[in-house]
Amino acid sequence: MTAPRNQILLAAMMVGCAALSSPQVRAQWWSHGPADFEECADIAEKVTGKEARTAALSQCNAKFAGRRKSGGGYTYFDFMQNRKFDIAGPNPTPEEQKRIDEQYAAYLETQRRSTIAAAFAAKQQQLQQASLKQASLKSETEKPPLTTGNAGKPPPAAGDLRRAKPADCTRHSFSCEWPRLSEGIKDLKKALFGSPPGKGRT
Repeated sequence: MTAPRNQILLAAMMVGCAALSSPQVRAQWWSHGPADFEECADIAEKVTGKEARTAALSQCNAKFAGRRKSGGGYTYFDFMQNRKFDIAGPNPTPEEQKRIDEQYAAYLETQRRSTIAAAFAAKQQQLQQASLKQASLKSETEKPPLTTGNAGKPPPAAGDLRRAKPADCTRHSFSCEWPRLSEGIKDLKKALFGSPPGKGRT
């Protein structure tokens, strides 16, 4: 029984050595891929050739969404929201991605409400300006001209002007009493001497 067991162990060891001797396994064993964007970018910077270096950096950017934070951990920048999110690793986990998507939906709703509010405010301002303009035009059309009260009326006679007492006359002042006194003298002359003959009579 010992001999067959030794043969089995020997065969297993030979298979293992053959597997480790393959170039692909040897490469995976002795080298490892970059852990995050920063490490990937450091490797890409060492690539010779500008085009090859640019292509390598693009691959790093596509492979890792997060960026290292100075205090530890990673941050993810969502350019659709123009906002950063803290994440645990170099890429968001499914739970973290779900939270980012929920925040983006809330962001879109806020943007929609802001747009509606701005449009409503602009419409209200236009209506207010139109109302003020209409009220101003109506006021101008209903305002009477300054000469309406005097239009069509003959000018007052000289005697009427003399009889008219200024509204701001002081009682017993000469300027206010003279027109009345002058009329009294004329009436007295008429009573004593009669009316003067009219012009042009023979």
